[in-house]
Amino acid sequence: MRLDTYVNFRGNCAEALQYYEKHLGAKTGMIMTHAEAPDQSRTSPEWRNAVLHARISIGEHELMAADIPNAEPMRSAYLTLRMDTDLEAERVFAALSDGGRVLMPIRETFFASRFGQVQDRFGINWMILNERPVQPHP
Repeated sequence: MRLDTYVNFRGNCAEALQYYEKHLGAKTGMIMTHAEAPDQSRTSPEWRNAVLHARISIGEHELMAADIPNAEPMRSAYLTLRMDTDLEAERVFAALSDGGRVLMPIRETFFASRFGQVQDRFGINWMILNERPVQPHP
């Protein structure tokens, strides 16, 4: 069994994926537009170039995405990026907050040397985390 995440955008999915490629080192695996769907009877002309289905790899995880006309922004769900260094955590946080909204500034916490929450310019919620090493229980 495998758990994947699927996010919906309101028409800017391709732009979001390009942004994630540039700033997160993501790799787009495939993109299919609404114009490529076999049944065109329900495809409106303004949505022909919108993304019907896409897959993008961020680190070791795959994210699937699409453009949906009435997509709701994320509410209580976050995509969490676990970073290896404070510097990289701060860089990614800055990139995702550019044009977005900081929900919790990135800072040191009791459980992480860097932790912050941001909603990016595409409406996706992110947690950026550089965890402190966990001490094993005796």
